[in-house]
Amino acid sequence: MCGLLVLAVIFQPQLTAVLDVPALRTGSTVFVAVCVQAMPFLVFGVLVSGLIAAFVPPQALRRALPARAGAAVPVAGLAGVALPGCECASVPVARRLMQQGVAPAAALAFLLAAPAVNPVVLVSTAVAFPADPWMVPARFLGSLLTACVMGWLWAKLGRAEWLAERALRRVEAHHDEGSRWAVFAESARHDLVEAGGFLVLGGLTAAVFNVLVPAEWLETLGGQILLGVLVMAVLAVVLALCSEADAFVVASMPGLPLLPKLVFLVVGPAVDLKLISLQSGAFGRRFAARFAPATFLVAVGCACAVGAVMLGGA
Repeated sequence: MCGLLVLAVIFQPQLTAVLDVPALRTGSTVFVAVCVQAMPFLVFGVLVSGLIAAFVPPQALRRALPARAGAAVPVAGLAGVALPGCECASVPVARRLMQQGVAPAAALAFLLAAPAVNPVVLVSTAVAFPADPWMVPARFLGSLLTACVMGWLWAKLGRAEWLAERALRRVEAHHDEGSRWAVFAESARHDLVEAGGFLVLGGLTAAVFNVLVPAEWLETLGGQILLGVLVMAVLAVVLALCSEADAFVVASMPGLPLLPKLVFLVVGPAVDLKLISLQSGAFGRRFAARFAPATFLVAVGCACAVGAVMLGGA
């Protein structure tokens, strides 16, 4: 790194002549803006997530849930408001809840809701969309509805044999004070490194999107809501952005109506490539093969329904 810095100083005039072009200036500005805006929320989120992983026992949520799975689903979904964390953290927490006796329907509702309805994500969405205040409640309701619908569907149609045995094996965690701080440090470090990498990838994608994608294409998506919804839903799955930073990325994409952007924000925290991989490892491939496609369809449907009502189809 030091060698590269020295070379950059020595050859600064030549590098300036090569890199000082409008497209690169625009792309670098978008990339830095997305990362700088999103990083404080990302850091705060992983710190809170680490504290929860270390000091809040899953038994506390289990005791607070109603005995009936159908009634426990919305309660578990709303519990995500008080438990900030990224998608990566919600998968092991949901598995631990199942292992400690929480109904799978409620644990899965928590898995889908926690990364999308917590205050960190909602505040970051408000900052990313200052001119569109209805985007925040629309994201909250769309994500919570997605979590509840999937929980109720699992309670009605889900089968225990679809879950891997390791996901239901009962375990009880015991930590002394020293090990709790070690868990906090490790959880925060892991989440920050992993989520930060996805943030950088998202910032680069947004920069490339702004520079290389012709404005006419975005105008085409803006004029065809259905096409825009489908493209943004698939893009949310492929990009696999952290929920604490995705609002800044999608807000930087010009020319798109609010409805496709809302679909991106609801689908992303519920189902993406990294989540499918994590769910397959935690709950088994048979589970992921059924749960991920169903979640995708439900998330798109809930986002469109909420967006049509609250955003006027904009």
